[in-house]
Amino acid sequence: MGGFGCILINIRCFLINISSYKSSAPDKIYPVEFNEKGDGSVSSQLCNNCNHHKSESKNCIKRVPIFSNLTAEEMLEVAKITTDRTYRKGEMIYIAGNKGEKLYVIHKGKVKITRISDSGKEQVIRILGPGEFLGELSLFSSEPMTDNAEVLEKTTVCIISSEKIKELMIRYPSIAFKVMEELSRRLARAEELLENISLHGVEKRLADALLDMAGDGDEIVLKISKKDFASHMGMSQETLSRKLSVFQEMGLIKLIGQRRIVLLNKNGLRDIE
Repeated sequence: MGGFGCILINIRCFLINISSYKSSAPDKIYPVEFNEKGDGSVSSQLCNNCNHHKSESKNCIKRVPIFSNLTAEEMLEVAKITTDRTYRKGEMIYIAGNKGEKLYVIHKGKVKITRISDSGKEQVIRILGPGEFLGELSLFSSEPMTDNAEVLEKTTVCIISSEKIKELMIRYPSIAFKVMEELSRRLARAEELLENISLHGVEKRLADALLDMAGDGDEIVLKISKKDFASHMGMSQETLSRKLSVFQEMGLIKLIGQRRIVLLNKNGLRDIE
């Protein structure tokens, strides 16, 4: 977790620079070249040369929380420095060791963020979907990427260079604070995951995960493979399958096919230690 601490220190320093920023900001942020020509209007240029904006009612810029406080004209400024790319299932957006130079915003699809231990074991850190971003540590550190980003299904991402997004964060501090809020949430979740793996047995971790995913409901539809679900909780797929079967025998859950799990006794799951 030491690396996260260093990142937060860098974020604080960056925000201090924003707070003291006056007239030194550039008057204009120069866009990258368009791959496709638009008609010059705000609506047509939003998402820049992202091809998907023509067929979607919402584009990647509008749907991203870190840009939610911007005006339409300011969103256009973001769009002008944005490119897009579509990845096939199984492709890597980046791998550990790559130089971090870009912020990736998911327009549609799903991406798995993982780390590989020295022994070769994969740990799923998080699963990201539309509106979420990755590669954000490149904004605050010059160190190589420490995780891997693998596409779980056909995915389109909007891409902004880290240098350009830094300029935007100086001009529009709301973006910087939104990024910091999201990084803080991710750090909190990472700490919670580490605590669960360190202090709790597999039964407790699984029970808590099922309750968390179900929320106020009683049914879960897994949107990732059982292998990735198990990895995220720090257990093998075999252990996950075995414990789910045990929970079903105890009358706590009902398994329907490979993806559906019905919670029959939430209080019983909460009582697991």
